[in-house]
Amino acid sequence: MGEEYIQKRLSILQWAEDDRPREKLLLKGKASLSDAELVAILIGSGTKDESAVDVAKRILALAENDLNKLARMGVKELSKIKGIGEAKAISIIAAMEIGRRRKEIERDIAPRLADSKSIYNFMRPDLLDLPTEQFWILLLNNNLCPIKKVKVSDGGISQVIVDLRLIFKEALENLATQIVLVHNHPSGKLVPSQEDRNFTKKIVDAGRLLQIQVVDHIVFANTGYYSFADQNEL
Repeated sequence: MGEEYIQKRLSILQWAEDDRPREKLLLKGKASLSDAELVAILIGSGTKDESAVDVAKRILALAENDLNKLARMGVKELSKIKGIGEAKAISIIAAMEIGRRRKEIERDIAPRLADSKSIYNFMRPDLLDLPTEQFWILLLNNNLCPIKKVKVSDGGISQVIVDLRLIFKEALENLATQIVLVHNHPSGKLVPSQEDRNFTKKIVDAGRLLQIQVVDHIVFANTGYYSFADQNEL
């Protein structure tokens, strides 16, 4: 074997201290680690030919570098990877499950957006004092708690172009059962335009087909808001 190959296959214990995942975490903090380095800590060791990070990179490659796909992999699938036995596979699955449960807890303590005022206040940090118009969606669970907020369009002074397909792609991918539409009027005018009303109707109609309820559409201004739900326009 050539010197280059030997150098490439050095074990983690032979690396410079700040390049080893555990030591790197201690020295630089958890945020400094790549996904592969985090997985390497979970599996603990590699093989005689590969470091734990090398093995972790192959695991992530099998999951297409998508942690959500990794979380769906089972013991049998992970155990087929060279260097991963049942015990290491279980460690990975347990870590993914802890992450999933943490997300559930975060959703449970999220604010409940049950009325237009709570929605307006929730979006104030994102939309206050903006010089251009933006269109956002809030993805909600059955309890009206936010799963995620997404900016789907960033436009000019008076209008934005919104792709209806993108709205429902986000909702379906995040398993949202309800959504809220929010866009700002930099002019401060609170009355929605006819285009606003027409587009809202399109989204409401499409949502019915997909069993995704449009809870409200908020027109945001610095001094107040207009709620389609409060005006019985949904």
